[in-house]
Amino acid sequence: MTLRDSQLEPLMLVLTEEEEWLVGNIISWLEAGDSAESGLAKERFRCLRGLGAAVSQYPSVRETRFLRGVLRNEEKLLESLCGFSTPSHLLHIPTKVVAARSFLVAKFHSFSLLFFLARGRDEFCIPLRKIIFSVVCTLVAEEVYFSCLGDPSLSYTTKMNLANDLISLWDSGTDPRAIHHLPALTALWTARDATPPSFGTMDGTSELLRITIDMDNDWQEFLVEETGNTETRWALEEFLFGLSYEEIQQVRSRLARFGISAVNGEEIRTYLGSEPSFVMVQDTDPREIYDFFIDRRDAGLLRKQISAPGPRRTLEEIYIKYRILLDHKDRH
Repeated sequence: MTLRDSQLEPLMLVLTEEEEWLVGNIISWLEAGDSAESGLAKERFRCLRGLGAAVSQYPSVRETRFLRGVLRNEEKLLESLCGFSTPSHLLHIPTKVVAARSFLVAKFHSFSLLFFLARGRDEFCIPLRKIIFSVVCTLVAEEVYFSCLGDPSLSYTTKMNLANDLISLWDSGTDPRAIHHLPALTALWTARDATPPSFGTMDGTSELLRITIDMDNDWQEFLVEETGNTETRWALEEFLFGLSYEEIQQVRSRLARFGISAVNGEEIRTYLGSEPSFVMVQDTDPREIYDFFIDRRDAGLLRKQISAPGPRRTLEEIYIKYRILLDHKDRH
């Protein structure tokens, strides 16, 4: 065992002080009104803490081990991740990673329960929503990292740095550059969530303007840098309108054919003749953020397989890849 390995401490999957304080306050408030609801919340978080303690017993994914003479360590895992190509990665990652992911899912459901029970109380719902968003964006970030590892346009050095970040996310629960990436995803989703699509002329100008106002300078620089990239424009339109590339073309074609200047949300279903293929994100269910991302990712993968027109990556994948490359450039 190396010195580095001997210094490794197991990750303790626990709630932060702020999260524990929030949970305690909400449960106290529930106890004053409904003992059954407060009991349900207490039991849910007791199970969550128990799951965190169990997952924490797994060794660090960075730990060096020999299994029947075969060396397994961080370097081997990095090499494996850099050669990553299959989208079905579940059985190719360490058990602790899968277990830690289950903790994130359980944390999402536990805080979603509190969000449901505390509806109407902004002093509780606002911080609860922030926690729920953080969990969802962490799951999305992991998927984006896998997408970038399978991107042939990225250099081996960049992939090694990215794989190291992914291992850190798995091993400590924190991306070393999370101060850049996870808040960026959260800000992007928060801005979109606050500005549902109005459709109108289907040019996306009003939706993009409202999102851009709430984003940092790097988002504006990203838009300028990607202005001539058709895939980015297509992915941005899917993100803004909540419709697939194919559906957007269908609606625009109908507008042009019949000389209609604008369309509203109710008319979209009539124009398509069916429900939109992507889940419509609603303020009441944060799970739909992740579902919407997966829907668009899978649609892009299908277009790539059959060489169909349209975006082959989501806006989140393109945006985070831009940030990763920018960060890599800054470090050199």
